[in-house]
Amino acid sequence: MADLRTNFAGIKSPNPFWLASGPPTDKAYNVNRAFEAGWGGVVWKTVGDPIINTTSRYWANDHNNSHVAGFTNIELISDRPIDVNLREIKEVKKNWPDRAVVVSLMVPCTEPDWEDILVKVNETDADGIELNFGCPHGMSERGMGASVGQVPEYVEMVSRWAKKHSNMPVIVKLTPNITDILAPAAAAKAGGADAVSLINTVASIVSVDLDTMSPLPSVNGKGSHGGYCGPAVRPIALRMVGDIARDEKIAGIPISGIGGVGTWHDAAEFIALDCGTVQVCTAVMHHGFRIVSDMVDGLSNWMDSKEYPTIDSFRGQAVPNFVRWEELDMNYELLARINQDTCIECGKCHIACEDTAHQAISMKRTNGSRTYEVIDEECVGCNLCALVCPVENCITMYAVENKKPYLAWQDDPRNPANAAAAE
Repeated sequence: MADLRTNFAGIKSPNPFWLASGPPTDKAYNVNRAFEAGWGGVVWKTVGDPIINTTSRYWANDHNNSHVAGFTNIELISDRPIDVNLREIKEVKKNWPDRAVVVSLMVPCTEPDWEDILVKVNETDADGIELNFGCPHGMSERGMGASVGQVPEYVEMVSRWAKKHSNMPVIVKLTPNITDILAPAAAAKAGGADAVSLINTVASIVSVDLDTMSPLPSVNGKGSHGGYCGPAVRPIALRMVGDIARDEKIAGIPISGIGGVGTWHDAAEFIALDCGTVQVCTAVMHHGFRIVSDMVDGLSNWMDSKEYPTIDSFRGQAVPNFVRWEELDMNYELLARINQDTCIECGKCHIACEDTAHQAISMKRTNGSRTYEVIDEECVGCNLCALVCPVENCITMYAVENKKPYLAWQDDPRNPANAAAAE
């Protein structure tokens, strides 16, 4: 049986599945229910000076038959008093000593403010703190959240304050609303942070009501940009996690992956890109706490099938294969193949290739039926036909056995720079 126990920057938990800071971790009642369901850890909803939330605060982006493909919120940090949150955190940790309890924090960017709250958090016996440098709405306009996370100098400065005034591991939560994620990640490491977590939500307008002409969610006819999360942002999160994991200067800092995790498979992808834990929020808000059972069983069974005894035995294995475009093999060739026995003659592959790609799929009519075949000479192995085909494994891609040596872009004679040099 696979061992799912984790030790993330000194924070131990029975499995890598943590609840991210958000509505599901707003109070002891929720967190107790989560631990009863089997979650390995939680990051408590961000604690700071209580604010007032709007009553309309969530909206979702549906796509085709996918309900809640993306989720947005204009909710801010905890609207409960700091002392109430900290008292409940202490009680929960006492009752669940084997689970990870991390406290998310956000206060104004002055050392006295951070010292004051960190001293109080030290008394909760929690396992760690997470500095919320990611919130892109409401708090950022007040000089906190993403407005700090977008300035590496501030990230490093507050990280130093946290290490100075806290006796717990310090995790820095990074904002994706930035051009280069490496800059704040490097600043967090320079400031002494023990780990980073990413991504926080993406600044967005998810929809506009064309009757009221208001962005959604609407508050009395007006809307604001919010934080986008859920399955739609997972590709963004994976890329940013991978950027940090492969960077020589930052590599090695523990990473907690966040962004669209809803299944064990999603979690395994983040772990393969060097995450020690994953954090979940939107999927739980959609389906409830008990999805963790499927996550634990699924990851454990997959690890058994691959003979991975522990999380660390496959953590980071995808990082060496995440390379820059210039390092890809320009001599590698793929061709598509259509299985005529399973083809339903819908023509999607032909239309997609004919209209938007390389005209590499022919259509022939024989006795009233249609046959689609790949024209090898025109096929560039782009995968489009396989992606649009509604029948699983009807169209497959296979590698051409050309035995050509590996050729990087910088050495390819088709590279304009090389052609110019040759002239």
